[in-house]
Amino acid sequence: MSTPLALIVDDEPDIRELLELTLGRMNIETRSAANVTDAREMLANEQFNLCLTDMRLPDGDGLELIEFIQQQQPDLPVAVITAHGNMETAIQALKIGAFDFVSKPVDLNLLRNLVNGALKLGSFPERDRRSRDTLLGDSAIMQTIRHTIAKLARSQAPVYISGESGTGKELVARLIHTKGPRNEQPFVPVNCGAIPSELMESEFFGHRKGSFTGATSDKEGLFQAANGGTLFLDEVAELPLSMQVKLLRAIQEKAVRPVGEQKESPVDVRILSATHKNLASLVEEGVFRQDLFYRINVIELTVPGLRQRREDIPQLAEHILAKLSPGDTGIRLGPEALDALQRYAFPGNVRELENILERAITLCEGQEIQPTDLALPETTDSSETPDDTFVSTPPEGVALEEYLENIERQAILKALDLTGNNKTAAAKQLGITFRAMRYRLKKLGLEQEK
Repeated sequence: MSTPLALIVDDEPDIRELLELTLGRMNIETRSAANVTDAREMLANEQFNLCLTDMRLPDGDGLELIEFIQQQQPDLPVAVITAHGNMETAIQALKIGAFDFVSKPVDLNLLRNLVNGALKLGSFPERDRRSRDTLLGDSAIMQTIRHTIAKLARSQAPVYISGESGTGKELVARLIHTKGPRNEQPFVPVNCGAIPSELMESEFFGHRKGSFTGATSDKEGLFQAANGGTLFLDEVAELPLSMQVKLLRAIQEKAVRPVGEQKESPVDVRILSATHKNLASLVEEGVFRQDLFYRINVIELTVPGLRQRREDIPQLAEHILAKLSPGDTGIRLGPEALDALQRYAFPGNVRELENILERAITLCEGQEIQPTDLALPETTDSSETPDDTFVSTPPEGVALEEYLENIERQAILKALDLTGNNKTAAAKQLGITFRAMRYRLKKLGLEQEK
């Protein structure tokens, strides 16, 4: 294997020397440039495996160099060196394509991890990345999503994945992880809405024995469990404000302090997050911190709803039936059933499609699923979406609050019925947390009924 070659761009001789010595001890050859002009010339004449650049240079800045490399050599990982506390510049660099950043004074352990991660990007070929692609669909929008995932996997920037419930946000997060240099390290998903608020700090950061009642032994937190890998914060909008502050500090400082511990411990974790809610609106309402929003939303990726890619439904349905059918039963969709699915609006997206087909397999009496086996709601057609669904006004003499409570009650009862009275599954189908589900059941007097 040939020796890796790194380009170091910094106008401070002592920084260049430090980086040259550090990379040299890692058996990496280096070339150094003191400005953008020299760096461009070197990039034109040699093939590099990594570029480390300062943000402030005599004849330009690091952002300019990143943009040049993105145009000329998009597969070359670029990491930036920033002044301590200058996070805005670092985030801007990540947004335009930088792989990662390190702050001055340079922490050599962080630098070594960064360099190893960057070099690993070229260690597995493109065909291997494609072979692990399990995001189904040949529509134009899904091809764009797959291309974007491949680009995001090469970065260490935090990614915020938005989209409706059931669109596959966790799958997208897993693909970003498995296609990147952290793929051999842990991928740790956590549903932020499923952790009781009083246990959140312990769950995220761990605790020491005796730090509180019930802490009978030391416990590793989610950050420590994901060290070296990826922490996926699903339903991040459910975090209480008190926890948002602590999470922000952990992300900024790249360090955590377990409950009952006096000192912080460094962690190397990439943050991916997701929610089906409008996070920007929650920031405006004051229920989600703006600084945390900007920190986790360096790059946003929106996963489309199923009604936005109806041409993918046949392929998805075939895949789901093969997965759900026990053995080689040969159960398939009849043409009329497939047509009905393609005209349905799918408010629950791919997750709802899977639920519908699982029910249809049970109800189907032959080898071909018919429209009646699907048991689709009769009120939905291809033109109906959450944005243009007609909403009637309350009947005369009925208060708005009572009318809305009745609609909410019917929706919850239907979700419970479709999920066999499984409250957790029903909450997911409705796009709410389990805690919110319990609150609504109590408020609407449905606890005893169901």
